[in-house]
Amino acid sequence: MTCSFPRQIDNRNFLSPVGFKFTLAKDPKIVFFCNSARIPEITLSTNLQPSYLKDIDVPGDKLTFGDLNLKFMVDENMENYMAVHKWLYGLGFPETAQQYKDLITINNDITQSQDPKSAFSDGSLFILNSNYNTTAVIKFKDLYPISLSSLEFDATQTDIQYFTSDVTFKYTVYNILDKNNKPL
Repeated sequence: MTCSFPRQIDNRNFLSPVGFKFTLAKDPKIVFFCNSARIPEITLSTNLQPSYLKDIDVPGDKLTFGDLNLKFMVDENMENYMAVHKWLYGLGFPETAQQYKDLITINNDITQSQDPKSAFSDGSLFILNSNYNTTAVIKFKDLYPISLSSLEFDATQTDIQYFTSDVTFKYTVYNILDKNNKPL
């Protein structure tokens, strides 16, 4: 059926904030309990065009991407928390250079060559409709963590509040694709 008004919105359902899932190629444990994510902001730089009356802002030529922030529930064995923690330790190698070597060793097999690209991971944020079907995919390239929140233990709490942790990632670029991996 073709729409007689092509500028009208076909689907009048609203996007739900609970309709998403996140995957990470490097380690699925990290995002298994992901309960909050956001599409990062994107900013275009501006240039000034000189004028004898007033300088005029014109579009620039560089985009700046905001950080990817995720919140996830920490599992009882802390596997997902420790996966990010070890990744950060490998990138920062605070004690020995071996920590970085361990991070870039392919499949933890020391007989394989070391690949610096294995310090990064691609990730995908799937946007789901009201029927929980994928409507769009935000693909992040070359993710790496830059921060992991603390876990505060407190024996004075009367109700159990299960731990969540925030992780912040940097990346090179993200693209928004349709459910068939074609640009929107």
